Amino acid sequence: MKSFLEWFRAGTKVKRWIFLIVVGIALVCYAFAQVLTSETMEVKDVIAKIVITFVIGFVLIIVGIIFIQKRNLEILIEANDVNTEKRKNAKVNIKSLIFNRKVYDEGPKVVVIGGGEGLNTVIRGLKKYTNNITAIVTMSDYGEDPSRSREILNTIPSGDIKGSIAALSDQEKLMDRLMNFNFKDDRLKDLNFGDIYMLAMSEIYDNTSEAIRKSTEVLNITGQVLPVTLDEIKICAELTDGTTIERKSKILQVVSERVESINRVYISPSNCKPAPGVLEAISDAEAIVIGPGSLYTNVLPNLLVKNVAKTIKESKAIKLYISNIMTEPGQTDNYTLSDHLRTIHAHVGRGVIDYCLADTTDLIPEYVRRYNMEGSDIVELDSGKVTSQGIKLIKRDLACIDHGLIRHDSSKVAKIIMELICNELKFKDLQNDTEYLLIESVLKNQKKYIAKLEKQNKKQKKIVKKATNHVKSHEKRAKSKFATKYEERVKSIQNADTQTIENRKIAEEISKMEEKLTKKPKITSSEARRSRN
Repeated sequence: MKSFLEWFRAGTKVKRWIFLIVVGIALVCYAFAQVLTSETMEVKDVIAKIVITFVIGFVLIIVGIIFIQKRNLEILIEANDVNTEKRKNAKVNIKSLIFNRKVYDEGPKVVVIGGGEGLNTVIRGLKKYTNNITAIVTMSDYGEDPSRSREILNTIPSGDIKGSIAALSDQEKLMDRLMNFNFKDDRLKDLNFGDIYMLAMSEIYDNTSEAIRKSTEVLNITGQVLPVTLDEIKICAELTDGTTIERKSKILQVVSERVESINRVYISPSNCKPAPGVLEAISDAEAIVIGPGSLYTNVLPNLLVKNVAKTIKESKAIKLYISNIMTEPGQTDNYTLSDHLRTIHAHVGRGVIDYCLADTTDLIPEYVRRYNMEGSDIVELDSGKVTSQGIKLIKRDLACIDHGLIRHDSSKVAKIIMELICNELKFKDLQNDTEYLLIESVLKNQKKYIAKLEKQNKKQKKIVKKATNHVKSHEKRAKSKFATKYEERVKSIQNADTQTIENRKIAEEISKMEEKLTKKPKITSSEARRSRN
């Protein structure tokens, strides 16, 4: 009864439509009553009192039902999207109105393969649409120097696992702080909470894979996180000159020293087995997303684990590769989009990618220059060479600036993945399926949100453009920030240059005078006779 009364509290925006339906029913009943009680009726009375009243009442009922259903969907979305301002500022206990998130359990099954911030960006957007997310992460820290916490506890490298758990959590920032919290107390100094938690779960279940899987249930996160393998592996690289590097952290250093590029990457041992549940998740998936992330150290190592690439090829799921926005120094210097795809095919063969999602955002030059200073550049979209490899290219504006870094926008990436799944469901004539209806309802809300963001971005760009034009038109009267900040330095450089030129002139004059002094004077014949006498 209490949850039923929640519908009538302020903030639900449902009472208005219930009232409209009641008015409509009353008008329809009035029309029928007129027909039953009137002994004689004229045409005018029939049209004025009965037909018009009935039509108005019937229309009000239909409109009320449509809008109350629309409001139900909005409440459902607000109840399950913790990132929306509506949910944060909600005045009503929305979760008591609807059977919470269980409808999301019927959402599409999506597998995301990769590691690092790229993988976390994708799953951060996907959790708004479905609970059936499986993040398969690379154990790329094996073979590297362990942290003090890992060394004391003797645990597996869990950096990417902890990052993915945080990204799938409703309280992402809090979970991230918790998983990466380092104790300062003397009794627990140098120990990390995430490492302690993982160790405790491993000892409880006596199985690392089961411990990670159960962790997602204990922490009540969306989806699950799986390590690609539990075997201890090393990520090794072979350069074009034949040099082999057996530590991931040394790749950039050796590549820079030898001025060589990576020929191939491999894992050691090469026959390591996938962790329990990895192949099953790939087989059952409706969409398999690869990347974004470091091509040679986050993407390819996952695909090189035994039977992973084979299972992806055999899967009937949508296979999407998300391209990096920028190249990576020491790994993909001067790589175009087709070079990334060609590298994947060279390592695991064709058939692991059906679609490629690439960014076409007009990035702010100042941010690009920062990456240029570090040896990175925008990945060139050579569309013709991409499509010639039998891959469908999807070009969209995906980039955003996050704390001064160029990143993929998680909402836009997730939206495109879901649109692909919707198109696949339409092709299979499953428009009335719960999964399709759920995706469509969330997509509608997300499209409005993205459109609002893009509108704000356009306004900001116009403001920046006007400000730039204003500065240009007044550049004689006003100095730029650069000129103001470095005015003294510029003057000192100019003075130094002037002084150098003057010093050169003085030096030339001195050298000429020295030449005159060192030259012997010519003696005439008369002077010679005088000297003899």
